[in-house]
Amino acid sequence: MTGLVTDIKDLALSEIPIYVVIAALFTFVVLMITMDSFVTPFIFLGGIGLSVLYNLGSNYFLGETSYITTALTAVLQLGVTMDYSIFLLESFRANKERFPDDKERAMAHAISNTFRSVCGSSLTTVAGFIALCAMTFALGRDLGIVMSKGVVIGVIVCVTLLPCLILVFDKWIEKWSHRELLPAFHRLSDAIIKYRWIAIIVFVIGIIPATYGNNHVSIYYNLDRGLPDDIPSAIANKKLEDEFNMNVMHIVMLPSGMDSKEKTEAIKEMEVVEGVKWVVGMNSFLGANVPESMVPKEYKEMLSSDSYELMFVCSNYKTASDEVNRQIKQLNDIVKKVDSSSMVIGEAPLTKDLMDVTNVDLKNVNYLSIIAIFIIIMVTFKSISLPVVLVSVIEFAIFINMAVPYYSNTPLVFVASIVIGSIQLGATVDYAILMTSRYHKERTKGAGKSEAVSIAHKASIKSIIISGSCFFAATFGITLYSSIDMIGSICTLLARGAVISVIVVICILPAMLWLFDPVICKTTWDLRHVKIGKVKPAKTIEKVRE
Repeated sequence: MTGLVTDIKDLALSEIPIYVVIAALFTFVVLMITMDSFVTPFIFLGGIGLSVLYNLGSNYFLGETSYITTALTAVLQLGVTMDYSIFLLESFRANKERFPDDKERAMAHAISNTFRSVCGSSLTTVAGFIALCAMTFALGRDLGIVMSKGVVIGVIVCVTLLPCLILVFDKWIEKWSHRELLPAFHRLSDAIIKYRWIAIIVFVIGIIPATYGNNHVSIYYNLDRGLPDDIPSAIANKKLEDEFNMNVMHIVMLPSGMDSKEKTEAIKEMEVVEGVKWVVGMNSFLGANVPESMVPKEYKEMLSSDSYELMFVCSNYKTASDEVNRQIKQLNDIVKKVDSSSMVIGEAPLTKDLMDVTNVDLKNVNYLSIIAIFIIIMVTFKSISLPVVLVSVIEFAIFINMAVPYYSNTPLVFVASIVIGSIQLGATVDYAILMTSRYHKERTKGAGKSEAVSIAHKASIKSIIISGSCFFAATFGITLYSSIDMIGSICTLLARGAVISVIVVICILPAMLWLFDPVICKTTWDLRHVKIGKVKPAKTIEKVRE
């Protein structure tokens, strides 16, 4: 295992610079398509690049971080904080129309507006990452702390450094501007609103197979799976398996000073356990009748100390298999019967403990992230029903994402299955909040439910697509390149999750807002006086859009 982990670490550290380059290039392409200036992508990537450096540099005060966390930090931070830069630029342009002769004043208003909206948006993302800190498995806590810090640093850079860059290069932004390549998507919006009942039917029917697939996806725990065959540890393990029929070695620790007869009987019991190839200890060579005092000290110290004596058990089974886990339980029962302080250790027992721990972690992280984000949405909108609607929509997207590996018969590495729920929920619930905020605003002003939903959908669909595209771009390239399945699987789930969340929010959320509008109005503080079904005829969609 030591050789394997060393190879994974060396491989990950060698690939990290390539991850950053790929993520930046893919995101650059998306920004070139979605932005209306050739200069804007350079400014955005420069600002986020500096925030990534600040985040990685501040990890010094944590003492040490996992190489998996280091490999994912830049990619995830790029994906989840790009929205903040886009919000600032859009607000600055809107305020430049109000103050055409005073760009600094326009930027001051833009910073104020952006800070309020970004703080609310970033809270859900931070909550998703903080939920990872509840994991017993230290990687989750490590990733949660580093990424929560990264999001906060991203917000600070967005409202301090980025405004300066935009003001300095504003002439260049205007000089190298071009017409927008993305359409307004108004026809698509009209079609989605018109056929909203189809979306509701898809949600009701689709939740069943999505939930089943999410709950039954195959998880694997052996670290060597999904790694290149040409790394040194993989070559060595293959030789051990081919030439010595050796899969895994257990180490049995028995208290020193035990009776030789008891140890000999324990060895005999362990040798008949199914899948055990051989058991080796001092008693294997000496027998019960030879006193240990006759063994030379230099040889005795190889297998015993003042506290424990070692035995080695060679297994025919592979790490993390059901067979080896049953075997470990039987061996533990035998050695505990000899002495309660005895234990079975090694790669396979460690992996078995890991399986037990992460099964609990998976539930804790999911529940904590849902509760935290539910509370944030509830406080933000002063509503009981809106958090239920929004979290349900994003959880549906997460279930679909997790069900894909099940129906495609693709096992997932255990780390990916744990972190994806909280990260996808925290990072993409912002899409739902963006649309719901506009719906809430229009209903507060007196628009009818159909008009409010339509206005909110048309106003937010483009921003949601751009945001999701940036998240997809930052992670998708890593899935194509990474030779470490632990990293590749996480990025695959995040890239696919971004696309699924965008589709679900755009297609299903407006239908849910329309369907549950009466309940939303009765359970939301600011909408409690709104008359259900009331339409404000003097206010057309076109006027609101302007």
